[in-house]
Amino acid sequence: MRLRIFAAAAASLAVTATLTVALPALAGEKSAGAPSGTKAGHPSGVSPLALALARQVLPPNDGWAAAGPGTTGGSAATPDQIHVVSSRAELIDALGGDNDTNRNNDTPKIIFVKGTIDGFEGPDGEILSCTDLADPEYSLEAYLATYDPAVWGRVDPEGPLEEARVRSVAKQTRQTQINVGSNTTIIGLRGATLRGLTLMVDRVSNVIVRNITFWDAHDCFPAWSPNDGEAGNWNSQFDMMSVRRSENVWVDHNTFTDGDNPDSGLPIYFGRPFQVHDGALDITHTASLVTVSYNRFTNHDKVMLIGSTNNPGSGDPGRLNVTVHHNVFDDNIQRLPRVRFGQVDVYNNYYRVTQADAFEYALGVGVFAAIYAENNYVALGPDVPVDSVVFDWRGTQPGAMTEIGSLVQVGHRLPRPVSFLAEYNRTHDPDIDGDAGWTPVHRAGPAHATLLVPILTLFAGSGRLPI
Repeated sequence: MRLRIFAAAAASLAVTATLTVALPALAGEKSAGAPSGTKAGHPSGVSPLALALARQVLPPNDGWAAAGPGTTGGSAATPDQIHVVSSRAELIDALGGDNDTNRNNDTPKIIFVKGTIDGFEGPDGEILSCTDLADPEYSLEAYLATYDPAVWGRVDPEGPLEEARVRSVAKQTRQTQINVGSNTTIIGLRGATLRGLTLMVDRVSNVIVRNITFWDAHDCFPAWSPNDGEAGNWNSQFDMMSVRRSENVWVDHNTFTDGDNPDSGLPIYFGRPFQVHDGALDITHTASLVTVSYNRFTNHDKVMLIGSTNNPGSGDPGRLNVTVHHNVFDDNIQRLPRVRFGQVDVYNNYYRVTQADAFEYALGVGVFAAIYAENNYVALGPDVPVDSVVFDWRGTQPGAMTEIGSLVQVGHRLPRPVSFLAEYNRTHDPDIDGDAGWTPVHRAGPAHATLLVPILTLFAGSGRLPI
C-alpha cells in the first residue's frame, strides 16, 4: 500500500512538472506566413498541447541552463518558423537551409520531428552505406593489413591510407553531422527518432532538445590508436549529440541508445573491439550552462563527457557548469558523467548496473572537477563492486566530489545508505577530496527523497511527454 502511495505521489509530481507550462495565446496567433498545412499557426498534425509544450521554456532555476538569460529555445517563433520535418533534407531546411551555415541562423524556430530521420539519407532519399561515404583510396581491409601492430608496430598510423581514412571521416561529417543554430527548439512527436546522425550544438546559445530517441550514431571509419591503453584502442568521432562552445542548452526527456548496433556485436581487430561509437551526449570545448533532465541512456559505453582536455589553458576553467538530474543510466559502461573543471550538479538520478565484467565506473572525477552528487539511487548486480561507482581521473591535479544521500541496492536486497566516495577511498590511494567547494543554487526545488528516484524516473526518456 505504501509503495502505491509513493507511486501515485510521484506520478502526480511528474505530470504537474510536465504540464506546468506558460501556454501561449494560441487562438490569437495569425496565420499569415504560416507553413502549408497550418491553421492559425498550428502545423498540420500538431495538437495545441504539443505546440504549447514546444513553446515551453526551461523553468526558473531548473539547473545551470537557467542561469544568465535562461533558456527559451524557439519559444518566440513566429508561425512561419514552426516546422514539421520527417527527412534529413527537411530538417536541414527548417534549421536554415544550408547545413554548413545553419549554426549562424539565430531566428527563433520550433522544429517538430515526425517519424525517423536518418543521417545517412542521400539526396534521392536512399540510405547511403559506409562504402558510399568512403574515399576511393580507403578500404578497411587495406587499413587492417597495413596497420596491424605485428607489421606496423606500436606507432600511430600515417601515410596515404590514413590520409584516405581522414578524408572519409570528413565526408561522413558533412553527411551525418546536423548543425543547429541559436534560439531553436527541436521536439519530437510521438515515436520521433534521429538515427545515425550527430546533432551538433556548436558556438551557439539558447537551444532546447526534447522527446527525441537518438539511435546509433556510428563512425564508419574508426581510427586505430596503438598507444591508447596497454593494448591500444579503436576510437570514433561521432556523438549522438554534442554541445560545444555553447551556452544555455536544455536537453530533456530524450532517449540515447545504440539500438540494433550494440557494442557486444562489434568485431575484434588487433585484439580490441572495433569501436564505432563515441559519446551519447558530450559537453565539451568551453560549453557551459547546460541542464540535462529526465533522459534515458541505455547500453552505451562512453555516455557523457564533460570537458575534453586536461589543459587549463583550454579556456575550460570557470566553464563546463552542468546540471544532470532525474536521468536513467541503464547498463552503461562509463562516463555517467566524467567531469573536468566544471561545477556539475548530479542529483536524483537512477543508475542501474547489472554486469560486472562490462561496467567501469559511473562518476569520473577528473582534473579540477567539482561534482556535487545528491540523492542518487544506484542498483547494482550482486557481482558489481560498490567501490567501482566512483573513479579518479585527476592524476596529480586537484578535483573533488561532495556526496550526499546516496542509496545502493545490491541484487534483491533492500536499499541502504552508502557513500560511494568513501567506498572508493577505502580501497584506493590517493583519496579523492570529499568537498567540492560549492553548493548548488540553480534548482527548481529541493532534491527528492532518494527512495522515490526509481519511481520518478519512470517518466524519463522519449515518449513520456503528452505529444
